[in-house]
Amino acid sequence: MEDNKKRGGDAPIACEVEAGKKYSWCTCGHSENQPFCDGGHKAAESTPNLRFEAQETGTVYLCTCKLTKNPPYCDGSHNN
Repeated sequence: MEDNKKRGGDAPIACEVEAGKKYSWCTCGHSENQPFCDGGHKAAESTPNLRFEAQETGTVYLCTCKLTKNPPYCDGSHNN
């Protein structure tokens, strides 16, 4: 499963989130709806989504390269 991951992009995507709302972040890179999960991991037999709840309303930068050490948030790993 882990071997079937791919980059979903090369830069983070700015997303508007609402405090208390839950989101599903794509962990595998197969989603056509980056950075969010669209269920593409099932057909690709890859890693499942990561559910997270926004702590504050505002703009967050979500990882698309899937290399972040702070999922789902970008930590600049795409630059390495």
